[in-house]
Amino acid sequence: MGKVRRDAEQRKDVFYRLAKKYGYRSRAAFKLLQINAKFRVIQRGDVVIDLGAAPGGWLQVAKELSGGVVIGVDLQPIAKIEGVETLRCDITSEDAPEKIKEVLRKFSCERADVVLSDASPNISGVWSYDHFRSYELCEAALKIATTLLKSGGNFVTKIFQGESFKDFYEEVRRKFTFAKAYSPQASRKRSAEIYIVGKGFKPE
Repeated sequence: MGKVRRDAEQRKDVFYRLAKKYGYRSRAAFKLLQINAKFRVIQRGDVVIDLGAAPGGWLQVAKELSGGVVIGVDLQPIAKIEGVETLRCDITSEDAPEKIKEVLRKFSCERADVVLSDASPNISGVWSYDHFRSYELCEAALKIATTLLKSGGNFVTKIFQGESFKDFYEEVRRKFTFAKAYSPQASRKRSAEIYIVGKGFKPE
């Protein structure tokens, strides 16, 4: 019965239908399109790293917007997208930044212009635990961003709202000249997800 209900909800979901229409791998593609329309985090020619990238909806959008080097990182395999490099890697592992850096070097790049993360934990239904796991993924994404971003680079990550949200937001605000929490229209109304956008990375 649960699957039938989910299928019915998807058929009613305008962004699900649009994703099917335009060939995006997930409705989440429209979240990045809306974030970029508002904040211009990705510009033509940017080197973009997408963390937690499977199944590839954000990668498709990043490649369309940038046209440059785009790298997707996930524990799960990502079906090939033309012009996109992928890496199977746990973004929370200690060696994740170095593994991603090795891929950048294949393109004669040392650093990226943009780091994105739409990574989400497996939902347990225990809200405090799910929020904490989301926070852990955000911390991992921010660590990779601060290791690999160029000065002035941009960062976007998803976090579930909860007790650690304010601390994480302040951490982003300290590391970037601009920080904003934003909920794109494509986020489901019942979802507690919110995106934090950081622009103008300030290396220590």
